[in-house]
Amino acid sequence: MSDLSRYQDPATIQQVIHRAKTIAVVGLSGNELRASYFVGYYLQRHGYQVIPVNPRETRILGQTCYPSLLDVPVAVDLVNVFRAPDALPGVAREAVRIGAGALWCQFGVVNDEGNAVAADGGLDLVVDRCLKIEHARYVGRMHWLGFNTQRITSVRTGLQ
Repeated sequence: MSDLSRYQDPATIQQVIHRAKTIAVVGLSGNELRASYFVGYYLQRHGYQVIPVNPRETRILGQTCYPSLLDVPVAVDLVNVFRAPDALPGVAREAVRIGAGALWCQFGVVNDEGNAVAADGGLDLVVDRCLKIEHARYVGRMHWLGFNTQRITSVRTGLQ
């Protein structure tokens, strides 16, 4: 396995997060207890157009679900992958084919062949990072419970 640090560059992560408007989530689950659902929900709540890609579902998060990236009828800025690592080369080929701007591989979605397909296809690439966590880190909504408290101070008050 290759060194992943080149696919975890903070400048690239920030650029991808700020540039994206439409995010196709490959492997988005309709199960509210799955990480993919929580990330998709979070992204929707923060103004992104989330497009579910899952051949086993018809609607997720109130959106039409598509069986593959090739079936998505709108331009996709970012492809976020919640699939097994061996599926990544195929997903990367589809992302290149539809002209996505970037490919984001969630924690554990690591595949050297898929990384090479995406990089050779000109996509910005982020590997083994969570889009929700990185969004919260760089857009300023990080909190230990996972939501924005609207506090701008770290000083505790009223807790003696």
